[in-house]
Amino acid sequence: MVAITETRASKPPRRMHPLLLRIMHWINAISMILMVMSGWKIYNDEVIFGFLHFPDELTLGVWAQHALQWHFFVMWILVLNGLCYLAYGIFTGRFRRFLLPIRIREIIQEMVAALTFRLKHSDLTHYNAVQKLLYVGVILIIILQVITGIAIWKPVQFSGLVSLMGGFQTARLLHFIGMAAIVLFFLVHVSLALLVPKTILAMLTGGPRIAPTARHGDEDAGTNP
Repeated sequence: MVAITETRASKPPRRMHPLLLRIMHWINAISMILMVMSGWKIYNDEVIFGFLHFPDELTLGVWAQHALQWHFFVMWILVLNGLCYLAYGIFTGRFRRFLLPIRIREIIQEMVAALTFRLKHSDLTHYNAVQKLLYVGVILIIILQVITGIAIWKPVQFSGLVSLMGGFQTARLLHFIGMAAIVLFFLVHVSLALLVPKTILAMLTGGPRIAPTARHGDEDAGTNP
């Protein structure tokens, strides 16, 4: 037992964001941006709200069919990369360590701090309550986007799923609302990152080093810059 403990303790600290995680993060980010831009072009071809039309400069695709090709191509990248990301987060325990628990009281406190530009995030190895809520929320929204997207893509083959959503147009509306939520997430996420620029650098370089004991559930064991 002593030998095993010494071996574990002798392991060098590792980065908070391992290289594999950073690659998946940026693939997800780029994929979602391309999905939104191509989705806007598709939306413009058959709008849901008559007053809303996205500028062509912000869309992807020469015409609607071209945008659909982009949308489906990037969709597979997003799904495959997303599955790898979920598997990594679950089986390594990263989601449990960094994203749980989420407490309402802490969310309110952090939101007030962010709105008054007093948000502090000196310890990058711990996510604040707002970050936890945003990350868990956007993961769930992306999953729902995939489900509603499949329903819209193959409404005949997945007629049961479409009926469960209340019909094709309702599925389209839910897909649109999910897109809006993701765009809102991007805006909030980028704003918070600009308030604490170290978080952006951490996702590029890997961030601070965390002792092996911290990665096994004890994040307070200490960090090495």
